Amino acid sequence: MQENQYRQIQPCEVQGNPFEMLGKQWALVTAGDENGINTMTVSWGMLGVMWGQDVVQVVIRPQRYTKEFVDRTGRFTLSFYGPDAKPTLGYFGKVSGRDEDKIAKAGWKPRLFGKAPAFEGAELVFSCRILHSQRLNPEGFAPDANCDERWYPEKDYHEMYIATIEQVFVKE
Repeated sequence: MQENQYRQIQPCEVQGNPFEMLGKQWALVTAGDENGINTMTVSWGMLGVMWGQDVVQVVIRPQRYTKEFVDRTGRFTLSFYGPDAKPTLGYFGKVSGRDEDKIAKAGWKPRLFGKAPAFEGAELVFSCRILHSQRLNPEGFAPDANCDERWYPEKDYHEMYIATIEQVFVKE
């Protein structure tokens, strides 16, 4: 089997609807280095411009194992896969890498995209470096938004990461 080939593109060349890509197709946040990697499924995030740079914004709950890798390396990939990958993305979102080697169990092959890992078979990969992180503050929720009660009954507020897009790779 031939290894997937990728070409680098500019962020402004990315095709697709970000609302569909993140909210319905899902994505993986993956981070790590030679000491190990971990990945998790995300469906919340944004793509845009901040501080004059093309950025992604993702949120990660404090108990997620992947957060340790993101925090340690200061980098991550945000990667997108075809519809056939959705069951595996669901598995990656439910099982912790602390409990089992979910990447090996799924049979996915990691590789570097820029300076952070993602997986062979990705259709689109953003290789990112963190610019800012901050825990969401419940005092910032609008009083009528019901965010605190609905999304944070355990008060495990997400850490928000804003990361510059250093490279974008698309599968050929």
